[in-house]
This record gives sequence, structure tokens and C-alpha cells, in this order.
Amino acid sequence: MEAMLEVVMPPGLDLAAAWILVIAAGCTSAVTASLGIGGGVLLLAIMALIMPPAAIIPVHGVVQLGSNANRALMTVRHINLRVIAWFAPGVVIGAALGSLLLVELPLAVVQLAIALFILLLCWGPPIPRLATGRVGTLLASIMTTFISLFVGATGPLVAAFVKQQQGGERFSTVATFAAAMSLQHAPKALVYGAAGFVFRDWLGLMVMMIVAGAVGTWAGLRLLTHVSDQRFARIFNVLLTLLALRLAWTAISGWI
Repeated sequence: MEAMLEVVMPPGLDLAAAWILVIAAGCTSAVTASLGIGGGVLLLAIMALIMPPAAIIPVHGVVQLGSNANRALMTVRHINLRVIAWFAPGVVIGAALGSLLLVELPLAVVQLAIALFILLLCWGPPIPRLATGRVGTLLASIMTTFISLFVGATGPLVAAFVKQQQGGERFSTVATFAAAMSLQHAPKALVYGAAGFVFRDWLGLMVMMIVAGAVGTWAGLRLLTHVSDQRFARIFNVLLTLLALRLAWTAISGWI
């Protein structure tokens, strides 16, 4: 393993840092698989401490694409395919609109709006069935995909939407969220590649992080079998609330 890491080491990254990233990918994938949310944000924070700034977002996007795809494959029988059938075209439309309009969104306003909407989905009254139906899913997909190209903070929002839509059932929530985020991360990888990021230099490390993430996902799903739907819903809401508060604080700090 160590010899392999030395061969695939990206420029400017030492062996110890590479090991930390591979282990972190496995541990954070286990967090997301067992608790439903949080691993991606935690991995991003760790990567921000170690990696060159220009590589953080594109590498994180590809690793998260692999992690979510692995989780979706491992839980494929729990995926709500009707939701994904309406989420997929929304991803295409949202990504197309984002690439065409190329608008400069006010970051703090969008972050605060996302945070407030997450809190509403977690602790407010249930949203109407129409909003979680086919048209609602399509519109949510378009909106979150469009925003993710500029903000990159829509994972918790998608998670909160899926959780309400699946009625808090833990396996369908985790599986459907993983499939939805796999679709949403894919166009981001294409956008960064078209923008000139050299993925080839980071390919070996990304593959090893994705493999570690698959192992972590397997372990996390084993833990999920021992958690009741009620307990999962409580933990899920608390984690989403913490992420929303962090997002709101980031937005408010930008104004101060």
C-alpha cells in the first residue's frame, strides 16, 4: 500500500498527508453511511487543511461522486427509483442553466437561505405531499443542482428533502440520497475538467480514497442495521441542524 501511494502521489503532497486523506475518506464514508449525512463536510474540512486550495473542490467532488455511487450500489434495493426518475432530468436542466447563465450569486444570501430551508424541513411542519411528489422533486433537483455549481453547499438541503420525502425510513433515506448526490456530483466533475483542472495528477490518490470510502461505507451500513428509524431520524435531524447552523454562521460572518 505504501509503495502504491508513493507511485500515485500528486505533486506537492507528502506520504503522510496522502495516508491521512485515504484514512479520512474511509472514516467519513462510514459516518455518512451510518448516520445519513455529515461525512462529506467533514472530509472537505480535512482536505482543506492538507491539500493545495486549487485542488480541494474538484478532488472532493470526484471522491464524493465515487463514495455516493458506492453507497447507492450497496443499497440499490432501497433506492426509491420513482424519485430518482424525476431527480435525474432536474440535474441535467439545473446544470445546463448554471453553465449557460454563469451568474454571480450573492454567496452569503444563498448560504443563509439554504440554512433556513434546512431548519424548516427538519423542525417545521411536514411539507405538502405535492411538494415531495414528481413535480416537486423535479423542481428541487433543478434548484439544488443549479446552486451547487456556484455554492457547493446543497448536500444537506437535498438530504433534508429526501428525509421528509421518505418519511424518515433510514435505508430508503440513505440509499435515495446517495443516488441523488451521485447524479448531482457528476456534472461538477465535467465542469472542473473543462475548466482545465488536471485530474490526471490526482487520479491515483482519488482512486485509493474511493476504495477506502467503499470499505467505510460497508462498515457504516452494518452499523445502520442496528439503528431504529426513530433514532436515525433524531440523529439525522441533529446533524442537519448543526450543518445548517454552521452554514448560517459562515453567511453571517461574511457580512460582519
